Amino acid sequence: MKNTFDANLPLTEAHTLPARCYFDPAMAEAEARELFGHCWHFAGFTEEVDAPGKFFTVNIAGEPVLVVRGDDGVLRGFFNGWTYDLRGALRGTPEFDGVCNFEKADNGLMPLGGVATLGPWVFVSIEAPTQSLEEDLAPFVGWWNAHQELRSLQHFLRKSYHIKCNWKVYVDNYLDGGYHVNTVHPALAGAIDYQQYRTDVYPKCSLQSSPLQAAEGAVGVTRTGEAAYWWLWPNFMVNSYSGVMDTNLVLPIGPEECQVIFDFYFPSDSTEEFRNNSIAVAEQVQDEDILISEQVQRGLHSRSYSTGRFSVKREAGGYAFHQLVAKSVCI
Repeated sequence: MKNTFDANLPLTEAHTLPARCYFDPAMAEAEARELFGHCWHFAGFTEEVDAPGKFFTVNIAGEPVLVVRGDDGVLRGFFNGWTYDLRGALRGTPEFDGVCNFEKADNGLMPLGGVATLGPWVFVSIEAPTQSLEEDLAPFVGWWNAHQELRSLQHFLRKSYHIKCNWKVYVDNYLDGGYHVNTVHPALAGAIDYQQYRTDVYPKCSLQSSPLQAAEGAVGVTRTGEAAYWWLWPNFMVNSYSGVMDTNLVLPIGPEECQVIFDFYFPSDSTEEFRNNSIAVAEQVQDEDILISEQVQRGLHSRSYSTGRFSVKREAGGYAFHQLVAKSVCI
């Protein structure tokens, strides 16, 4: 049984990551340290830090992180700790009297490797990034800048889902080039022109896109124009249609559990009925994805399975993801 991964093979000869990569605790630990510690990671919203003194906290790869807008207007990211001022200098050390050779000035917050913004989002990097956010995600940045109608959307709602699968299973499902749409998402399949569904792969992101056709019910009303599904390394997805956008953030909880956070964006003048219908469509798709992802996770434990193969026509994005994972944790 094949139990290794060669990231240098062409797609026509490539195998998927070995099954053990989806439930081995050592793999999860390596990912937290090496993979998530060395990449740009969606952390929060620019509106949360749009004035001096405003801040938010978040957990990134097991690290408590603070993002704050300083009194000088500069956006900064730090590893979280005691009480500090807006530039990271230590202010309060409760019940620390009597500690020798301790100077507050020498014990400020440790800065993160990087903090950057893109549209409504704040990204952070735990370690010093090798490239800027704009360089890392250049194809997506160009697409984003060309779509004013998306940049003007407003964030309306956040939903969170706890899923019993490894975070990579959920990403794999997302990146299968529409392979599962016809069988897993029957309502959405009616709107997608599957024959024109395509995948474009870039170094740190990929785009799945398809023209949309007339469909029945809430899908037909809320899913029009062209579908664009962007995956940004390692775990952030941006899904857009005409006048509608949602994002997915996939956070590992353990080797076989993850949290998926959905954020929904709409025009400021959209009706409540339209928003409710759009969210209902997304929730239906999510329920279907949860079901198949949890089934896949259980199947990965089968003694009869070690690795799989990729559809050359559909799954170039999935293989690119596996290559990045392998290179990040040295499989």
